[in-house]
Amino acid sequence: MTTVKGELIVKKQSLYNPKFIMVCLGSLFFSASYNMLIPELPSYLSDLGGAQYIGLIIALFTLTAGLSRPFSGKLTDTIGRKPVMLFGALVCVVCGGLYPVLTTVYGFLLLRLFHGFSTGFTPTAASTYVSDVVPPNRLGEAMGIQGIAFSTGLALGPALGSLIKLHFSYEVLFYSSSVMAFLASLLILNLSETLTVKKRFSPKLLRISKQDIVAKEAFPAALITFLAYVAFGVILTLIPDWTEQIGFENKGVFFIVFTLTSLLVRVIAGKLSDRYGRIKVILLGLILLCIALVMIGAMESATGFLVGAGIYGLGMGIVSPGINAWTIDLSLPGQKGKAIATMFIALEAGIGLGALLSGWYYHEIPGRIPITLYVCAGLAFLGILYLLFRMRSTSH
Repeated sequence: MTTVKGELIVKKQSLYNPKFIMVCLGSLFFSASYNMLIPELPSYLSDLGGAQYIGLIIALFTLTAGLSRPFSGKLTDTIGRKPVMLFGALVCVVCGGLYPVLTTVYGFLLLRLFHGFSTGFTPTAASTYVSDVVPPNRLGEAMGIQGIAFSTGLALGPALGSLIKLHFSYEVLFYSSSVMAFLASLLILNLSETLTVKKRFSPKLLRISKQDIVAKEAFPAALITFLAYVAFGVILTLIPDWTEQIGFENKGVFFIVFTLTSLLVRVIAGKLSDRYGRIKVILLGLILLCIALVMIGAMESATGFLVGAGIYGLGMGIVSPGINAWTIDLSLPGQKGKAIATMFIALEAGIGLGALLSGWYYHEIPGRIPITLYVCAGLAFLGILYLLFRMRSTSH
């Protein structure tokens, strides 16, 4: 009995240890840094004279994030988790200071392209780092907790960003983003490296072969990620305008409700995925996403909009930790970074495609937003069908 109690104590300590807590706090400040800009960037770009390029705000960001994933995955597995996390955070520090300087439409778009390197690097290494410092049988729970930290940044960032813009200026907003990223960098600097066998960085490591681009074993998780996150790209692009159309002054209100409900279920969803399996839990999340997307598009009242945002948060809060843990489960020994990078490539492709196509189709015609959301619900439904087929085929 004493041995069992001892094992339980070790497990608890290995989950809530200083490394895990610090990487979670770093994730919070990092996500707040670049997400606090999102609600105000469409208006900012319109003021610069680039209203027709609104769809590129997210698309360009996710393009470089997606293209950099194979590099971040390889570097995470070779030079270590810490330097890859730090590089992404420092990109945010620099970009926050450059937005007030590059004040032309093309300068802004170029900066969005460069800013994407941040999420191409830091989240890949951070998820891998978490998997290194927690027990495997509590991985889903750990991913849920890290997701809470990251999502808290997602919620606080847009809300704080809109508040700063309302009371100050775009310049103050951009510099505040840089400060948030700097705080994340300080936390990352205090982490110790978890990769035991690592190499020194050299330009040769940036040579990417076909084998480095995609981890085939992670394809199932990547496919579901893509189908679920197309909607997120649409929401990042169109929801600020849809929020204003419905009558809210603060364009970040959707993200507040969405993230708060997401926080409520992440740890529970992670624990359930550890106990009952990843696919069953992800299925539940996808069903909620379908319901939410239809509601957000169909109900134009403030109450209906907020309820839809809440259900969307529940769905994403269930899907996200399940997919992250499932990706680790599918990864090959010594290639966790590569598998996570593959999943994030799908995530960036989904967000980028959703943002680009919805921005192109929207063309500042609010009546087109519901149609776009219904299409996203259809894609999530395809994910449900795939998982049901996979469950059936693996049970025989």
